[in-house]
Amino acid sequence: MESETDTMTTLPVEEDGVANSRPVRLVREIWKEITFGVGTWGTLRPLFTAVLAAVPFLFLGQHFNRQHRKGFDWFLLQIPLALTIVLWLGLWLYSIFDAWRAATQFSATPNP
Repeated sequence: MESETDTMTTLPVEEDGVANSRPVRLVREIWKEITFGVGTWGTLRPLFTAVLAAVPFLFLGQHFNRQHRKGFDWFLLQIPLALTIVLWLGLWLYSIFDAWRAATQFSATPNP
């Protein structure tokens, strides 16, 4: 039978190392909070998608999120809605929100 001390391994900790200095730890923690632990692209992807979706008439945000069917359907739906500017504007604004939301969900799911 193994004792409890045999199963636990400890790594030596450098107390004077650069990696443990207070400013480096502070910057590392701020970076984790800014990127939500998903990296730079995971954080910027929803913003980039919303900017693409803001291009009117093309629904590029949905295509960027690989939701080509939705982007094509909304492209066709805008043709009759263009007759009433208010409904088209609602569809366009919703497409920006939907693209941002889908990119956020895509970034939040772990990749295999």
